[in-house]
Amino acid sequence: MSIKDKKIGFIGLGVMGKPMAINLVKAGYDVHVYDRKEENMNAVVEAGGKAASCNRELGETCDVIITMVPNSPQVKEVMLSDEGLINVMSEGNIFVDCSSINPMASKEISAELAKKGIRMLDAPVSGGEPMAIEGTLSFMVGGPQDLFDEVKPMLDVMGASVVRCGEVGAGNTTKLANQIIVACNIQACSEAFTLAQMTGVDPALVFEAIKGGLAGSNVMKAKVPMMLEGNTKPGFRIDLHIKDLNNALDAAHSVGAPVPMTAQVQEVFQWLHNNGEGSADHSAIELYYEKLTGIKLGR
Repeated sequence: MSIKDKKIGFIGLGVMGKPMAINLVKAGYDVHVYDRKEENMNAVVEAGGKAASCNRELGETCDVIITMVPNSPQVKEVMLSDEGLINVMSEGNIFVDCSSINPMASKEISAELAKKGIRMLDAPVSGGEPMAIEGTLSFMVGGPQDLFDEVKPMLDVMGASVVRCGEVGAGNTTKLANQIIVACNIQACSEAFTLAQMTGVDPALVFEAIKGGLAGSNVMKAKVPMMLEGNTKPGFRIDLHIKDLNNALDAAHSVGAPVPMTAQVQEVFQWLHNNGEGSADHSAIELYYEKLTGIKLGR
């Protein structure tokens, strides 16, 4: 049976999960969903998906379970708790965790599931809401090669890049590296364009001049226009980036990796959270520099 012939259960239909599930439905997959917010399920049902009454129903009836939930505790609750799906899923079933969690937790969950013959991939994503809607996310996957090969056609529906990075846990390790680079890049852009404006140079022109050069990046192209417009509508919320960097710091401390830049940008994010901006887009790091300088970037 190919992956497209299997019944898919999708748990967690937030900013990212909902468009991901809708893209699977549009591609012809048999998608069953559950989320605590009924309106999120309704959006997938309107696209052709089917609503379940609870997580357990999905575990009992689906061949593949996908989760897109906030962090390690939520994944463990869904899969390993007394009401967890480990107790109802069948041997040979597949679990694909698209959440961004601590890689050590991924390994722990995988080891427990393996005792019941349940196969697992950790497959966190990068790209934010726009790419989730477009189906152009980047998947960073950890798990056995044969399982990756089996599941990849399904992930290809939701992403433009699907790369196996190693065994279980490697996907989330890669995601943590990604999140460190994104956060530090956004902070560097905030500093650089604030400097430009404070010296009397139009930051919009600086952006046009450098975006195609060595300093240019997808982060710059996506986030600097938002900074210049004062647009903090979340594609990826500050609070979620705080969660990811906490996981990065925990993982780094566990192996002795030096991460001073990560610690510094985490403090900026935490300041923004403490000042009511936790639900803003992570490009709102610019607001920290606005507070220090009184400069509204580009305005």
